[in-house]
Amino acid sequence: MSRIEQDHNRFKQIVRGKIKKNLRKYITRGELIGRQGKDLVSIPLPQIDLPRFVHDPKQAGGVGQGEGDVGAVIGVGEGEGDGHAGDAPGHHVLEVDVPLEELADILGEELELPAVRNKGRKNIVSAKERYTGIATSGPESLRHFKRTYKEALKRQIASGTYNAIDPLIVPIRKDKRYRSWKIHKQPECNAAIIYMMDVSGSMGEEQKEIVRIESFWIDTWLRSQYKGIEVRYIVHDAEAREVDQETFYHTRESGGTVISSAYKMCDRLIAREFPHDEWNLYLFHFSDGDNWSQGDTEECFTILRDRLLPMTNLFCYGQVESPYGTGQFLTDLNEKFPNDERLATSQIENKDAIYGSIKDFLGRGR
Repeated sequence: MSRIEQDHNRFKQIVRGKIKKNLRKYITRGELIGRQGKDLVSIPLPQIDLPRFVHDPKQAGGVGQGEGDVGAVIGVGEGEGDGHAGDAPGHHVLEVDVPLEELADILGEELELPAVRNKGRKNIVSAKERYTGIATSGPESLRHFKRTYKEALKRQIASGTYNAIDPLIVPIRKDKRYRSWKIHKQPECNAAIIYMMDVSGSMGEEQKEIVRIESFWIDTWLRSQYKGIEVRYIVHDAEAREVDQETFYHTRESGGTVISSAYKMCDRLIAREFPHDEWNLYLFHFSDGDNWSQGDTEECFTILRDRLLPMTNLFCYGQVESPYGTGQFLTDLNEKFPNDERLATSQIENKDAIYGSIKDFLGRGR
């Protein structure tokens, strides 16, 4: 390994350590979502100082220079700026592009998340070429140097032309060996994520921002566990409808809340697009815990028990605290399904609680 590769690997380890140290801060802030690319996330790391020499342009005296009197007061000097634009460089925050896959690894290590035990349902069979053999013909770009050298050496020793004092090895055509490949069919587990969110008048912008941040980290982790991910979004107030991602995070209604409408639509969506015997299903529902009646809450529990829970790897309910919500749904849900491994619940009081909520949802390894 070259010196520059060693330095680069050391820098990557420093960056990784900084991200792990400040992961809670990155999770509770939404800045990473705005910096997200297709495969990379740009992370600001102001804590990393690059080594540099700093010279005093005025050669002025200071602490440690010249003689001083005992008890002399060291005060704050006058500013050096003159109020005009300057041409000197400033201090900039270092931004590092981190692959989403590596960010998921850091998240898993820091939160001690177990690997997902998928059910091996829907499989996409992908064909991948692997260089697993050696052939006597092929393009020069795939020539295997060591095997070619070995064949030439064996031939010269066998023919008596090898000179140990002057070991010149010259391969001929029949000595050349080339890498060959075989096509391997590799199954890749598929998964679907369905997000449901209450968008009634009691769910404000702060609550939706919490859902947006937490969903980003949930997506990041699950995409690292599966090769193929499909995501769908459902919003509901008194009625439910399927929407795109932009509408999911920014729409707001003023009606009441009928949670069962979202569960019914989710059931229909699974039946139409994601047969449960072929897909690994993850359902996430976010609400402030307010439902229009106890009767509808009981209907939700019936749908969960008879339809959704038997079909899914994991059903997660996150209750985002709101000044207008009663929060009763979470209490009722925990009482109805106290020990069901397929159901995970979390109370999310504010952005600081997102960190623990992610562990509540994903810490079961389902």
